[in-house]
Amino acid sequence: MALFDGYRYDGKRALVVGGASGMGKATAEVARDAGAEVVVMDFADVTVPGVKAIRLNLADKASIEAAVDECGGPVHALFACAGVADGTPGIEKINFIGHRHLVDRMLAAGTLAHGAAIGFISSAAGLGWEASLPVLKEFLDITDFDAASQWANDHGQAHYMFTKQAICAYVARQAMSFLKKGIRINAICPGPTDTPLARANEETWLGFGTDYRQEVGIQPSTPLEQAYPLVFLCSDAAAAVNGITMITDAGYMMSGITESFPPATPAAQFLMGRMPAS
Repeated sequence: MALFDGYRYDGKRALVVGGASGMGKATAEVARDAGAEVVVMDFADVTVPGVKAIRLNLADKASIEAAVDECGGPVHALFACAGVADGTPGIEKINFIGHRHLVDRMLAAGTLAHGAAIGFISSAAGLGWEASLPVLKEFLDITDFDAASQWANDHGQAHYMFTKQAICAYVARQAMSFLKKGIRINAICPGPTDTPLARANEETWLGFGTDYRQEVGIQPSTPLEQAYPLVFLCSDAAAAVNGITMITDAGYMMSGITESFPPATPAAQFLMGRMPAS
């Protein structure tokens, strides 16, 4: 075995949830080309060649359970990539609660093998989760699928930013307990990325950070550029990495926090929960 094989997926089975388009589709393609047997679950039609497709509605508990049962095991890498924008009914289920229920179902069934890894896609919108930890812990403590959804709606938290903060908090919170089972969990927080979902919300999602990209001479990320770090995090090469949210935004947030690009500072301080004291 060569040392670089730690980056590969030969002999492994990968499940990509939300792999029909965008970053999820790119993740499925990278994992497949890295040697994995790939299963893709999605509500939309799956067109990735060489993978097994399973229909999934993350807003429906029964659909999640049926999809997990159909997938079977073992699963060595679970990529939780599905997500929708504000205004979508059931956003709290699709962006987080459904993913969590899928993970819980797989753990209960023993589908996630010892040595497996879980990788979520969060968002820059999730970065300020530490400042909201008390309310996030209250939400995360509700493990029932329907009760968690009801709480989010009753408390005005059924929206994009809260669901992405929930992902970041969940990843950090579960790192130790999952590692006791031999399973790692991490996430990426992409900056603006040229996906179908982003184009459907182009002014807000792709307009963010335009001045920074113009200054450094880059375009919004491609789905593939986000898939690479996500696939790395679930590979054996990342064995020492657990419980983190990797910011994959080409340096926008750090340039704002350090004021090396002052126009980004207000947005970075707000998104990361680091507003200066008044």
